[in-house]
Amino acid sequence: MSPQNRIYDVVVIGAGVFGAWTAHSLQQAGQRVALVDCYGAAHPRASSGGESRIIRMGYGDDEIYTRSAMRSLALWLEFFEKVRQPLFHPTGVLWTAAPGDPYTESTRQTLARCGVRFEALSTAGMKLRYPQMEFAAGAWGIFEPESGALMARRAVEAVVADAVRNGVAFLPEVVVAPAGQGALASIRTGTGQAIRAGAFVFACGPWLPKLFPGLLGKRIELTRQEAFFFGTPPGDRRFAPPAMPVWIDFSDPRGPYGFPDLEDRGVKIALDEHGPPIDPDSADRIPSAGGLAAAREFLAGRFPALRHAPLLEARVCQYENTSSGDFLIDRHPDFTNVWLVGGGSGHGFKHGPAAGEYVTALLLNGAATEPRYSLATKTEAHRRKVF
Repeated sequence: MSPQNRIYDVVVIGAGVFGAWTAHSLQQAGQRVALVDCYGAAHPRASSGGESRIIRMGYGDDEIYTRSAMRSLALWLEFFEKVRQPLFHPTGVLWTAAPGDPYTESTRQTLARCGVRFEALSTAGMKLRYPQMEFAAGAWGIFEPESGALMARRAVEAVVADAVRNGVAFLPEVVVAPAGQGALASIRTGTGQAIRAGAFVFACGPWLPKLFPGLLGKRIELTRQEAFFFGTPPGDRRFAPPAMPVWIDFSDPRGPYGFPDLEDRGVKIALDEHGPPIDPDSADRIPSAGGLAAAREFLAGRFPALRHAPLLEARVCQYENTSSGDFLIDRHPDFTNVWLVGGGSGHGFKHGPAAGEYVTALLLNGAATEPRYSLATKTEAHRRKVF
């Protein structure tokens, strides 16, 4: 019997980090699972594509995300040990902020409450530890020594490969948006085939508002985002781990963040400002001159020795922001057996393992939907509060 003709317990649409971990978790719980993605796992159009993503525990006073990140880090490390792939770099994560910044102060309190290891650093302390970096006058920092960088594309590919080894069927198909209401018996593919299952999880990131435009077209906002990789001087290890951490700067309204020279690919710089709208299928992935100029300007100020560093490569991806920045993990209002999972909102990658566990509990154990993740809390007015 071909994979398309089987009847599955659950079909997961989307092989990004949320979909991959959902399929993996459901299979581990004994479910017959199909994972569907027309472009493949962690493909270049996906929000989960790209080389690296931050995993950090700090989230202001949003303890729900701190605890989710803590659980996810444990599951990522357990998984990488199981598959024998070193796809986590324990670089530590350094937050920097202006004096009295309330978000960073809330982060410090939440980390302490949740038992996360961290150090509070003065400007002098940061300069002593990281002489290759410049800091604004009066800036202070929080350093999470156990956090770091996930090698995103390869990590998702590894999760999908492990799921397939253990029985998940991977189907490279285009999925047509379902119509009707009640219990959905099957989804149809672009070639007209039906894939039948007891439940369906649409974990397709920036494709959610394309598949469900009336429901999500204004509740999830797609924006174009750019990241740049700059070369370091030959033989200069000041910009590689362990000399340099992953870092996030909350003293700058543009939200700059970056990575050390991981695996000799260059120092990565990105800005957390939301770019223009993007179509994940048809958009060209060519970086803008303005984005590169802004990245170079920041690079010169933060890392003076890299002022004239060559650009090695650039990536264009997208955010899919919900109105608040909270995840969307809830049942579709028109279908009893269809679930919507997405709204990574630029910070979701790290949470993939915990999200997969959570969706599995919703489907198999009838767990209650967390209000923060509910569809009801997603509005058409976008005021992102989660970073």
